[in-house]
Amino acid sequence: MAMSYLRVPPVLEGERDPAAIARLLFGAADWRRKNPAASVLDLGGTWQALHYLITGDPWDGRPPESDVVCGGRLLTEDGAGELGVDVIYLAPDRVKPAADHLASTPYGDLADRYDRAAMAAAGVQDADALKPEPRSLQPAYDGLGRFFQAASDEGQAIYKVMTDRA
Repeated sequence: MAMSYLRVPPVLEGERDPAAIARLLFGAADWRRKNPAASVLDLGGTWQALHYLITGDPWDGRPPESDVVCGGRLLTEDGAGELGVDVIYLAPDRVKPAADHLASTPYGDLADRYDRAAMAAAGVQDADALKPEPRSLQPAYDGLGRFFQAASDEGQAIYKVMTDRA
């Protein structure tokens, strides 16, 4: 599985239902190209390793740190299932605390959790294929911080899209 993010205003074209917005945003396969590059972030297959570094768990954790990767409202169960992808919605009021958490937590504070064997034992996707250097995920982590900060500054919601890898 791969994860991509899209940040958008909390209300799109007068639509207030996040599942309806997801259908509008992700109904076409070329949704990435149709949005400004700065509003899209692709984590690829590193999403779960990042979640593990941030929370210490492959799936769970407490907000706001868990909201960075796995947290939010799964819209697939709310009428967006026909998209063929899982879409997770993170409302603007949850984006700001997650952005603040990332801003106050330098990557060096998480680097001790970078243990490929422990991550593989916990079931983290592709943990054994990660580079051996703990700093290898720092560019992705720093990108998450910038992305969440921009969304927070603009009062935006974040949609997370899970797809099968090609």
